[in-house]
Amino acid sequence: MDLFILKADSSKEMNEITDELSQQKFKKIQEESHFILMKKNRYGNYYVHILFLMIGLFFVYLALLVNVVYFTYSYLWASPHVLVTTDTKSESGEDLEFNTMEEVLEKANKLF
Repeated sequence: MDLFILKADSSKEMNEITDELSQQKFKKIQEESHFILMKKNRYGNYYVHILFLMIGLFFVYLALLVNVVYFTYSYLWASPHVLVTTDTKSESGEDLEFNTMEEVLEKANKLF
C-alpha cells in the first residue's frame, strides 16, 4: 500500500484537493475535521489478466490461480492511498514529509 501525504492550509483547500482527486477516480475512505483519506482501487493490468486467463483456459489451470493472486495483490496492496491533511506533525511529534500532486497522480496512474 502506497501512502502519499498532501498538505492543505485550510479545510477549504482540503476539499478542493479531494475534489481534484475524485476526478481522478479516488474515493473517500475516511474523513475527519483535520484530514481526509482517499484510495484509488487498482485491479491490475488488463493485458496480464487476459494472458493468464488464456493460459489457464487452454493450457494449465494453475494460471487461473496466479491470476486471482495477482488481482488480490493489485487490489489490496498496490492500490495507492492519499492522506490530505492540515497537520504538519505526526502523532509521535515528527514532521510529516509531503508529496506533490503531480507525484501522486504519476504513481497512481502507472500500469504496474
